[in-house]
Amino acid sequence: MKRLIALLALALSLPLLARKPNIIYILADDLGYGDLGCYGQKIIKTPNLDRMAKEGMKFTRHYSGSTVCAPSRSALLQGKHTGHIYVRGNGSLQMRRDPQDPIFPAALQKVGYHTALIGKSGLGCNTDDSALVIDKGFDYFFGYTSHTAAHFYYPDYLWRNTEKVKYPKNTLHDGDHYSSTVVTKEALDYIEKQKDGPFFLHLALQVPHASLRAKEEWKAKYRPILKEKLLPARDKHPHYSYEREPKTTFAAMISYMDHNVGLLLKKLEDLGLAEDTLVIFSSDNGAMQEGGHRRDSFNSSGQLRGGKRDLYEGGVRVPMVAWWPGKIKGGEISNHPSAFWDISPTVRELSGAEEQTDTDGYSLVPTLLGKGEQKKHEQLYWEFFEGGGKRAILKGDWKLIFYNTNK
Repeated sequence: MKRLIALLALALSLPLLARKPNIIYILADDLGYGDLGCYGQKIIKTPNLDRMAKEGMKFTRHYSGSTVCAPSRSALLQGKHTGHIYVRGNGSLQMRRDPQDPIFPAALQKVGYHTALIGKSGLGCNTDDSALVIDKGFDYFFGYTSHTAAHFYYPDYLWRNTEKVKYPKNTLHDGDHYSSTVVTKEALDYIEKQKDGPFFLHLALQVPHASLRAKEEWKAKYRPILKEKLLPARDKHPHYSYEREPKTTFAAMISYMDHNVGLLLKKLEDLGLAEDTLVIFSSDNGAMQEGGHRRDSFNSSGQLRGGKRDLYEGGVRVPMVAWWPGKIKGGEISNHPSAFWDISPTVRELSGAEEQTDTDGYSLVPTLLGKGEQKKHEQLYWEFFEGGGKRAILKGDWKLIFYNTNK
């Protein structure tokens, strides 16, 4: 009888995932918990991401891997918290080629997935070593390898695998090839080429990380709303591109990012891939306050304390929306505490890849598909070694933060 029940359960589950799903993981850069309409933003318009939340699932207690870029992305790709990974700050470290630092896309390759990273690689700090991305587990790479280079939206070159794609008219601060447009087109072309699947696309956007730079037609949409007074002109740029309309530009950047997410969803629908593709959107850490942007300009952290570089909630609690028509029930809201290190076991389960034995995460498949029992974390943990060092542990509704931990 037990065998019969098991066979029936298996038969009932097969139609749910008749083929290996395509998986797209979109990661914004420095986007705060309160920067999207579906998370309470009142001024900046994000209709496509709001649509994803309405038609999919919104997570209210999802946490990034760290409070800055490099360690957060390492935690995501390695399925571990920052106490168990090599890259723990935005210093000069890059992810090692050593097999002891595997990332989950490599496991997907072994079960027939074509894997791509388009945008900001996040595997190193200021490396110009694009081969690292391919070696670690991606079949295709297009974008930035250097953390600092990704501060600028008009790069003089980007990498396509190990070849440079040059943009001679770009000056870092201005030019004729805006990186958000270029990266989005590359992602759309990739989906078209891999439509027979299965594929995993990590679309790592640099928006809205400083510098503040936006397309003129999108800035024009916010000028009548914000009525922002121009800041004085400058002869030189500081490190970040100097922007005379920081509020207008920040809002335009996010709305244009949302527009590009909409193009991606439309591409999936036009190709008949929407019901075969899980799309997840999140951010690498909390709201930034750099390059002329202030968190309080748009209440970027929502009702949360702090932001980027803090281990308060505003530094590590981030938006996460999951969209999968026909698989994820529309309008669902999950209050389940989850973190970046849950993504590796989730993707591995959906793809049929080998389980990760040393992960700190739990698969979110039971929550996403509404089937089975969701394993829960006893606590969530972070280490951050900049600014004297900080550590934090979250258990239930309580968080304990330690300071000056480098001593």
